[in-house]
Amino acid sequence: MRLGVIDIGSNTVHVAVLDAVRGARPVPQNSQSMDIRLMRFLDDDGSISPEGVETLKNAVKEAAKVIKKEGAESTLAIATSAIREAANGPEVLDELSKLAGVPIEVLSGADEARLTFLAARRWYGWGVGRLLVLDIGGGSLEIAAGTDELPDVAISIPLGAGRMTKKFLWENDPPTANEVADLKEYVRHKLGGALGNGRLLKGDHVVGTSKTFRSLARLAGMPRHPFGAGERYTMSLANLEDWVPRLCKLSSEDRVALPGIGPRRSRQIAAGAIVAMETMRALKIDQIEVCPWALREGVLLRHIESLGS
Repeated sequence: MRLGVIDIGSNTVHVAVLDAVRGARPVPQNSQSMDIRLMRFLDDDGSISPEGVETLKNAVKEAAKVIKKEGAESTLAIATSAIREAANGPEVLDELSKLAGVPIEVLSGADEARLTFLAARRWYGWGVGRLLVLDIGGGSLEIAAGTDELPDVAISIPLGAGRMTKKFLWENDPPTANEVADLKEYVRHKLGGALGNGRLLKGDHVVGTSKTFRSLARLAGMPRHPFGAGERYTMSLANLEDWVPRLCKLSSEDRVALPGIGPRRSRQIAAGAIVAMETMRALKIDQIEVCPWALREGVLLRHIESLGS
């Protein structure tokens, strides 16, 4: 089956077309991303502004065109925290579903964590033992851990890189020392309330997914080649701690010159780095490996398994 996927996130609308067969690895045919950075368009009451709605509509229209051109037989559409928590989210979703041609599934934070964990488990296999997975999106941080395909614990915390940038680091570029300090204090407070004693949030193998971790690992990590396939990165807490103050002293324009930091995420990478650093500290993680599969792959795996069932 040729399958189209529309993934509406906080930073991008991503469209992918894949040939999917139950029991086999999906074969990509086309993949494109449209920049939206929704946090720019949130009004004081939490609504997505008219300009933001138009940006979303244009991106979903383009995604639907790609899927039609590639001849997909079926389409999946998902949305995550930015839409889920917007004051006018239901109305926006109705409009976007019409453009996508299918109902858009709005994932809960816990579902995001579980599906991301599923993707990481399939990528690494059973041999790594208990797995701990971290994912920093634009709107939320997901953490999951377990020994099986579904995690024992899956939590979502509203500490996304875009959300924290808009809340703490938006007025000044680069941010002031006080703004950075306030963000760090806020992240520690939110983590403390959500993680409790963290007893179940342990892993024999610790991985990070999402573009934020990939960008940070290219900047502050080291490449490695596990299983002899492709360039991959590990990142230590010590290296990340070294980079955080430097990132915070640079403007978003200057950050683009750094390895792994593109213009789409240069404004929010400092907040993402702080969230990553404080999370690793809270969970006593010394090193993390970046996994190439994340939420989108988890959604695909779940759907493919349902084919013919």
